[in-house]
Amino acid sequence: MAATVAPSIGSIEDVQAMLNELGITDPLPTYEAASVTTNPIDIFRSYIAEEMHKITGVSRDIVYPALEWTQQMEKGDLIMAVPRLRIKGDPKALAADWVSKFPENQYILAPEADNQFIKFFFNPKTLARLTIPSILSKATRYGANHSGAGKKALIEFSSVNIAKPFHAGHLRSTIIGAFLSNLYEFCDWDVIKMNYLGDWGKQFGLLAVEFEESGSEEKLNDDPIQHLFELYVTANTKAKAEEEKIKAGETLEGESMNDKARAYFKKMEDGEPNALALWKRFRDLSIIKCEKVYARLNIKFDIYSGESQVGADTMAKASQIMEDKGISENSEGAKIVDFVKHGYKKLGKAIIQKKDGTTLYLTRDIGAAMERYENYKFDTMIYVVSSQQDLHLQQLFAILKLMGQDFVSKCVHINFGLVAGMKTRSGEVVFLDSILDEVGEAMHEVMKKNEEKYKQVENPEEVADTIGKSAIMIQDMTGKRINNYPFDIKRMTSFEGDTGPYLQYAHARLCSILRKANIPMPLIHTADLTLITEPQAIMLLRTLAQFPDVITNTLKTNEPTTIVNYLFKMTQILSSSYEVVKVVGSEESVARARMALFESARTVLSNAMKLLGLSPVERM
Repeated sequence: MAATVAPSIGSIEDVQAMLNELGITDPLPTYEAASVTTNPIDIFRSYIAEEMHKITGVSRDIVYPALEWTQQMEKGDLIMAVPRLRIKGDPKALAADWVSKFPENQYILAPEADNQFIKFFFNPKTLARLTIPSILSKATRYGANHSGAGKKALIEFSSVNIAKPFHAGHLRSTIIGAFLSNLYEFCDWDVIKMNYLGDWGKQFGLLAVEFEESGSEEKLNDDPIQHLFELYVTANTKAKAEEEKIKAGETLEGESMNDKARAYFKKMEDGEPNALALWKRFRDLSIIKCEKVYARLNIKFDIYSGESQVGADTMAKASQIMEDKGISENSEGAKIVDFVKHGYKKLGKAIIQKKDGTTLYLTRDIGAAMERYENYKFDTMIYVVSSQQDLHLQQLFAILKLMGQDFVSKCVHINFGLVAGMKTRSGEVVFLDSILDEVGEAMHEVMKKNEEKYKQVENPEEVADTIGKSAIMIQDMTGKRINNYPFDIKRMTSFEGDTGPYLQYAHARLCSILRKANIPMPLIHTADLTLITEPQAIMLLRTLAQFPDVITNTLKTNEPTTIVNYLFKMTQILSSSYEVVKVVGSEESVARARMALFESARTVLSNAMKLLGLSPVERM
């Protein structure tokens, strides 16, 4: 009998109706932690947990979380470590005893005892008839859960410095932050994407002084970030040369670049109109340029904030609280926090106000955090910032805690390692735009090598650009966030191995199979899923069923590599199945069932790629 796709699987009643179609009439046990409407594996998990509860007498609340998903298929679809149930006795003997008592059923094959573990393998026919309809009916929502419903997440990422190049550290923050935003939105969080610009401080004094000396209005309007960066480099070069002169005994009191920069920044902090007008112009032009770069990465921020936007009143309030609570102290005219005195032995000391009364990055971050909670009442605030800033974030969170700002418990620092060698082939440090152009051009050259396929692509330059962005993003997300990695254009643009182009190729190939099979979607949706029998097909099916669990686990780790590794495993299984699980040329009912499996695989691959920030292509 053909398994038809439910129009929606939105309630436990819908799930029970699907089970009834399979001849399973016993009510499905309910568990608070189970999401049976969004995760097919939770249907199996609920049944197994209930039977293990009956066999062992262990509390349902202990049994259910002890059933864990596996990353190695030979270990089962779910696995249970006997010691997790906290029963006295030999775990190996208990495993064998419990397995012998497990009843025959339609959900799983006979469980297997493996030392102190019990391995559970799902019945492939039941799995197919629960998982594939779920994927095809939920489509772009398959894998999502509702864990964030009614909650708000503020995610600060990218945080570029105005008038400086969009360097590798900002690229990593941008990629990881965009991924987290997509992930949380996918799971029903109300996400606010914030770009907290480095748009205040003495560096703007340096920039303004140099612009007044050698700046060009024409260059500023044509390419603001490039021109401002050139001016900044020139100003810094002058400042360093002057420092050497001062070391040699020359006196430049009040006339050095650094002195002029400090004086200019003091005018900005004091609200001097002309100084603020020039600064605002630099900032506005830089944001316009940044937005164009972000658009290439399919990223749109809800808020462009920045150090400059933190209210003076808020910082004054924070300063007063720190003073009243004895958190801050005077030190040679400046205000500092000595963390050792407050029980934070590893955090050292931090300046929160300079001798001349001007603020620092830490001061502004304290005020910014207070304003954000006041304005947004977030349930979590995530700072996606390099591991180089670990100490800074630890100091920030410690000060907020000492101040009695309870929302600090909702603040999370998602850190990451460094990228080495993000330069052009000529060895120059570059803007992200140039990197995107270069990788896109490299992909275009690779695509041209297959003339026949190249002719079928309607917009090859655009597709090459899309695949190039995929190459950059996947190279960034393949390892754990904290790991450093080398920026390697040759490796990232390869269609072999664990790369972005390989994932794009896998998606394009599935689209090609769908086109060649030419089976109407309604016939795919009503396929007889019991005809999915080949070992390779069942392995793929088991992997597709894991996707909602992968999402749940990723929410815990905040690691994009959790999804990336899953995709590479899934696409490798896909690749090995094509020769055996053929659609074109197969008997019609078999072809429909296999196409339902491959369309499910395409859906999962597409959903996961979009979470990672990739735009899946249909031809390449």
